Amino acid sequence: MNPGYFDTMPIGVILLFITIFMLAFCEAGYQVGAHFRKKQDKEATVSLGPLLGGLMGMLAFVLAITFSIAASQHNLRKENVILEANAIGTAYMRADLLDEPIAAEVKQLLREYVDIRLQATNGGDLHDILARSVEIHQLLWTKAISVSRTTPGVNISLVVQSINNVIDMHEIRVSAGLYGRIPTVIWLALFAITALSMITIGTLVGLSGKRRLVVVIPMLLAFAVLVSLIADLNRPQKGMIKVGQQAMISLQKNMSQDVK
Repeated sequence: MNPGYFDTMPIGVILLFITIFMLAFCEAGYQVGAHFRKKQDKEATVSLGPLLGGLMGMLAFVLAITFSIAASQHNLRKENVILEANAIGTAYMRADLLDEPIAAEVKQLLREYVDIRLQATNGGDLHDILARSVEIHQLLWTKAISVSRTTPGVNISLVVQSINNVIDMHEIRVSAGLYGRIPTVIWLALFAITALSMITIGTLVGLSGKRRLVVVIPMLLAFAVLVSLIADLNRPQKGMIKVGQQAMISLQKNMSQDVK
């Protein structure tokens, strides 16, 4: 299972896929159980009971770890939005310490920077947006270094530090947003233990001679919903649970009022 597929699949499709995945392995287990029931193997039910308990315990453990990672990464992305908005806002205010026309140029670049950062969260071309972000970093840094060489001082040092913080926050947000995901090995473990658990449940049902779909299907759907929620948390802006951008929106509004 490639977790990257979850980033492009709609949540409804993920929910359907997981449900079918679990039903398929449960049905496979049922056929195995039905086979042993025909042979009247009564010891199979007794031996599979403790095994199912252990598998369900491991499944709950891996599921809890997976959800914890997804929730932690989601909270980290929300915090990074606030930190980046604060860094940009500080650099914008400290730009007033520069002489004109450099101050106006730096502020214009920062306004554009906020605009494209918000475009990235609204379905914009991520490759172009990241490329333009790096270009703005270079322009800001070039202007700051140029001023610091001609008129060095404490005020200029504050401006340079602020621009450096903006650049650092870019790397932090990109790292958390694009690469801070649930590790592949955990997804694989989750799906493997799920498959084994479904096979065991199906086998026990097959040994009983009754499918008991009324009991099995609600459990499968509940599990599928939970895994779909985890997959949604694992991708920042493509699902139903998105990282709020209110701090950046408020900053953009304040910057536009400053122009007026």
